[in-house]
Amino acid sequence: MKHTPLPPDKQESRFDLARVQTTALVIIAFAVVLFLLVQARFILISLAVAIIVFSLTSDVINFIARQRVGPVRIPNWAASLVALVLITTGLLLLTSILLAQVNTVLVTTLSYAERAPQAVASLFTWLGEDSEAAILNALRSVELSSYLRTAAGQAGNMTQATVLVILFVGFLFAERIWFGTKLHNFIGDEAQAQRVGKIIASIIHRVNYYLLVKTIISAITGAMVYVLAKFFGLELATALGVITFVLNFIPNVGSIVATGLVALVAHVEFGDPTTTALIFVIAAIIQFLNGNVIDPMLMGRALRLSSFGIIISLAFWGAVWGVPGMFLSVPIMVMMMVVCSHVPPLRPIAILLSREGLPETEQAMNKAAERDLFSHD
Repeated sequence: MKHTPLPPDKQESRFDLARVQTTALVIIAFAVVLFLLVQARFILISLAVAIIVFSLTSDVINFIARQRVGPVRIPNWAASLVALVLITTGLLLLTSILLAQVNTVLVTTLSYAERAPQAVASLFTWLGEDSEAAILNALRSVELSSYLRTAAGQAGNMTQATVLVILFVGFLFAERIWFGTKLHNFIGDEAQAQRVGKIIASIIHRVNYYLLVKTIISAITGAMVYVLAKFFGLELATALGVITFVLNFIPNVGSIVATGLVALVAHVEFGDPTTTALIFVIAAIIQFLNGNVIDPMLMGRALRLSSFGIIISLAFWGAVWGVPGMFLSVPIMVMMMVVCSHVPPLRPIAILLSREGLPETEQAMNKAAERDLFSHD
């Protein structure tokens, strides 16, 4: 029995139906993934942070394992144990510092509660008395205590998240020595497994380099803001320095918020527009020099991320995971760009995510796979 070909109009209709079904499945899959990202965000955020911390310390482990104590080379398990102890100590110390500064900010905010609305409303005097009075009434109607309770609750979750991150990192260290074997057995092709391993190594190298540079720049900026606040006698000098350090990990938006926060605290504490303006200008210059001159100079062409892509990533992950998502937006974007660069059908996405439309090349991937943060050229 001969197969009768379908008329062209029916073939086109079947093709359109298949395309509609594919589009509908993609939309449903995206909705399901988005739902899971939101519902399981506490665990997923902790896991993402643990993976980043693990990838960052993998270079430290390799560095320690290359050292010798006399004629004996330090074994890999000892290097992993030392790295895990350092991570645990560092994370717990950082958490305790952040919690202490959050507590200081909350207590000081309560003491500022009476004069803060009047001080903020005075910034809008140029709009007229009616506008200033309306803003003052709106600020006084805000239930500050409820926001402070929410902030205190979020700060309390930080300790739980830190413990969970430490547990995740510990288990990742336990699986580290078997990763290459598992990857080879999972893919089945040795050449392809080596290629995937190089892609992962490239992601780790670029994220580590980004975090190293960002930490240095943020620490310098935080220290300069602390000196500025201390010089003018601000009560929250230490807290402002720590908050500036943390906020500078949020691209673009973080430095703006940190600068505005310094100026706002100065205006509430002093109530002098001239002093507030001077502090604001100096803080803005510090942020501009560190963020727009020194930062790009140190980053070089290591990341080459699109500024518009960073804003989109920041908005998306901020909407899905809140403030932690903003901190993770750039590392996630780096991972996406590197992966898409080496998957031919997804390469157009990598071109859109890169700054000059030049995603990572094979040569750059091989170079990144052979280096770590402590290796020498």
